[in-house]
Amino acid sequence: MKRYFLLLFLSACLSFSCKKSNVGEEPTPTPPPVLPPVSTELPAGAKEGVVFTNGGTSAIFVLYAPGKNAVSLMGDFNNWSATAAKMTKTPDGNYFWIKVDNIDPNLEYSYQFLVDDNLRIADPYCEKILDPVNDPYITAATYPNLKAYPTGKTTGIVSVMQANQPSYTWKNNNFVRPAKSDLVIYELLIRDFTNGHTYNSTIQKLDYLVDLGINAIELLPVNEFEGNLSWGYNPSFYFAPDKYYGPKNDLKKFIDECHGRGIAVILDIVLNHSFSQSPMVQLYFDGNKPTVNNPWYNVDAKHPYNVGYDFNHESGATRAFSKNVLKFWMQEYKVDGFRFDLAKGFTQKQSNDDGGFSAFDAGRVAIWDDYVATMKNIDPNFYIILELFADDSEERAYANKGLMMWNNLNHSMNEATMGWLTSSDFSRGVFGTHGFTSADGLISYAESHDEERLTYKNLMYGNANGSYIIKSNLPTSLKRNEMAAAFLFSMPGPKMLWQFGELGYDVNIDFNGRTGDKPIRWEYFGDSNRKALYNAFARFIKMKQKNSVFKSANFTYDFSKAIKYIKLTDANNTVVVVGNFDVAAQTAVIDFGAGNWYDIKGGTLNLSSNTYSQTIAPGEYHIYSRNMLLH
Repeated sequence: MKRYFLLLFLSACLSFSCKKSNVGEEPTPTPPPVLPPVSTELPAGAKEGVVFTNGGTSAIFVLYAPGKNAVSLMGDFNNWSATAAKMTKTPDGNYFWIKVDNIDPNLEYSYQFLVDDNLRIADPYCEKILDPVNDPYITAATYPNLKAYPTGKTTGIVSVMQANQPSYTWKNNNFVRPAKSDLVIYELLIRDFTNGHTYNSTIQKLDYLVDLGINAIELLPVNEFEGNLSWGYNPSFYFAPDKYYGPKNDLKKFIDECHGRGIAVILDIVLNHSFSQSPMVQLYFDGNKPTVNNPWYNVDAKHPYNVGYDFNHESGATRAFSKNVLKFWMQEYKVDGFRFDLAKGFTQKQSNDDGGFSAFDAGRVAIWDDYVATMKNIDPNFYIILELFADDSEERAYANKGLMMWNNLNHSMNEATMGWLTSSDFSRGVFGTHGFTSADGLISYAESHDEERLTYKNLMYGNANGSYIIKSNLPTSLKRNEMAAAFLFSMPGPKMLWQFGELGYDVNIDFNGRTGDKPIRWEYFGDSNRKALYNAFARFIKMKQKNSVFKSANFTYDFSKAIKYIKLTDANNTVVVVGNFDVAAQTAVIDFGAGNWYDIKGGTLNLSSNTYSQTIAPGEYHIYSRNMLLH
């Protein structure tokens, strides 16, 4: 038994010594797995804004913010956490991106970017925003089922995204745009056209415009602007239609309904400047103006007419952004053209007065050439209209490339309608006075949103002679406008009228503030004098469009005197428009040509010689033609 215990003891000691001898030995290491480097480049297919993947259950968010240190994504999908979704910075330091999974493609999500832990901004590329200050004044009738603002979770404007947005099915896919020479454009502000101030309520009035004969509508800006009551020239978000006019699909329906009635839709677009609600302004802003490192904006405007914050169109970032805006509206909304507000401001040449600003600017021409090439590459027949008012040599350069220039005849035509003759020569309505080789490049108008109404000034400041009185005399004032319209629509080239000019709208432009909402007076249509003016406009518009003579380059004119006339000739007809803009009778002596002439107002004129010599009463006009005019 003793021997057994001794063997057991020796065995235990041997075991202990063996274990103790292994303490100092190093174990053989296992090599770590080799992992590929993590890429911080933008994922394939990602771009500024939001791109949906995986059937809409994932979304890649991208913000262009060069020079910023950190950006987080906050939104409904992470309970507005400032730390849960830190975005990845690309190696060049220009972009921040993140992919979010497990989203419901049928739900709307609101979100913001938190930049450097102190600035909350909405997505510059979003197609819808929520505004806690202005949205409460948008009714459910205007915008049904508007998503609620995330009150208590964030502040400021937020973006909205949805993978499966309600779709719109276009009905009129074969619309053919009117030729430029036939264009009669109706400038329209949704806010002040109907009491409903929506796309849908405006659709209800389209037949009124069809009867008038116009074939294009130019909408004052409809992308998101500051406030609700605006002309729209204070833009903040360029891809989002302003909700005060209704949902985006209602805008598409409006465009579709216009196309179904033969009416083109032109958008007034503002890329000269932005206002302070723009996230691109806010990203690089010192509290008073953009900072020197802002990729899009000048610190100080380069021209004397700027409002808001001035885009630098020689910046690559601005060019890329602007081209994305143009492409979006052309393709998403099927618009037919753009009217570019303050197109003369697309320059980096410093000017301090109108003379310097208007002078030929080769840099501006190069900028516009680039944008025009972008639009023409998408749609070769797209209407491109510039509010330029630059030197004729520069406007001619654009007209020769197929662009159209706004041509303001308000002052001279209103002087004529008021009966003040010294400055009443509206010869600038003739394309040749600009050095243009074609009338197609000149959109002439007597009224626009920027000018005082003809009828208002007629009634306030009109001339008088004996019993012939313009001032405070509505019937006479309207007849003077009718005569001016006869000349406007007889001059070759596209034309424009500002909403309700055809009814003699006479509310002062500064009523309720220059850009404030104006009274909507559809009751005008029931007034016999105003309805007569509407009928005359309709007659002149259809006359212009249905008779080739009004496209002729063979014409003579004299608009410099009390008796004004234009004589147009083509292979089918000869037309003479003659009118007396004085407040006293005047004798007209004009080379007509002998023979019979038809008066568009009825009756005929027979001349035994080539000379028309007639005494014309103040405010009297005639449109004579060799062959009866279609209208």
